[in-house]
Amino acid sequence: MKRIAVIGGGWAGIAAAVELTAAGQQVTLFEAGRVLGGRARGITLDGHRLDNGQHILLGAYREILALMRQIGVDPEQLLQRLPLAIQDNAGFRMRLPKIPAPFNLAWGLLTASGVGLREKIATARWMDSLKARKFKLPADCTVAEWLEAAGQTGALRRHLWAPLCLAALNTPIERASAQLFANTLRDSLGSPRREDTDLLLPKVDLGQILPEPAAKWLLANGAELRLSHRVQEIADTCVDGKPFDAVILATAPQHAAILLGAEANFGFEFEPIGTVYLAYPEGTTLPVPMLSQQGGIGQWAIDRGHGMITCILSGHGAWEAKSDEELAKLLARELNLPRKPLWHGVVREKRATFSCRPNLKRPGPETTTQGLWLAGDYTWADYPGTLEGAVRSGCRAARLALERT
Repeated sequence: MKRIAVIGGGWAGIAAAVELTAAGQQVTLFEAGRVLGGRARGITLDGHRLDNGQHILLGAYREILALMRQIGVDPEQLLQRLPLAIQDNAGFRMRLPKIPAPFNLAWGLLTASGVGLREKIATARWMDSLKARKFKLPADCTVAEWLEAAGQTGALRRHLWAPLCLAALNTPIERASAQLFANTLRDSLGSPRREDTDLLLPKVDLGQILPEPAAKWLLANGAELRLSHRVQEIADTCVDGKPFDAVILATAPQHAAILLGAEANFGFEFEPIGTVYLAYPEGTTLPVPMLSQQGGIGQWAIDRGHGMITCILSGHGAWEAKSDEELAKLLARELNLPRKPLWHGVVREKRATFSCRPNLKRPGPETTTQGLWLAGDYTWADYPGTLEGAVRSGCRAARLALERT
């Protein structure tokens, strides 16, 4: 039995700790906060049980779903699975039916409103050409440049690709990596599995999806949780002076860089996310579960049920300079629902994700210190900063620690 430390109790650290504990190792999980979950956890605002930021899950997130099942959580009970439907406030609408891929995307494009037939056909052919190349681009560039070169300059650029890019990469198309966006399309709209395109909307707060049941599972299976413990030093495989056989560093990159010292020079830029909760009278709903917003300060609105609407503000923008009160009023005006909100709450993450720029150099799991491994969404180079990337990176680091320690 190896003694392994996991530093950071976000979704990457949780995945690593569960993988190691299930393999019979003696695991100590250090987390600076009072609860597990990192930037994707449940919080309470004025008595409302919410998330510290809205996260959208997809059917393609197989590792998250497998991890939930491993710790005894039934995804079907806690996640509402819906076929992908994208609708905005400017007349665009695209719904993917429950038919096998790729016919679901073909039908969705064919029946989309607000787009001309010629553009639909051109887009279908473009997607086919991407599949033929396995979504590999000859060279990375911005998404805007990529779309321009592909002739994707019409309604679908405005109503589909730009909003999807901002939602997936938290980086606008003018700055976002085309290859990373292509990777997300590969595993969603371009996937051979129809269910990969499904939206998985949490019925409960994110804490109940993974962090809270994971904490119970880890304790029940012999792991040690050191909450409210901010690690000050890593020396080889010693954590704050305590020796371990291996260490997995699963914090955000800016915190990892401090602990790694001279070894780390990640050079990331970061993008913020604002989440504005608007509580309307019971029975107030959006026309669809997830509504894209065009022409305003908001980008997406999500119906959480019982009158609670979540508005998402991704990436740098004018919203950052506005007060919480101003944001709530502006977004309520943009939604233009029949009734006014009774309450609002705002959560701001200044460094929500790394900025997904073209040709971004990202570290893998290895470090120059034997027995010290990195985990976190920033180390899973195939994806932008997503919960699925975090979980995959945590599982990978755990397996490396088992194999090479």
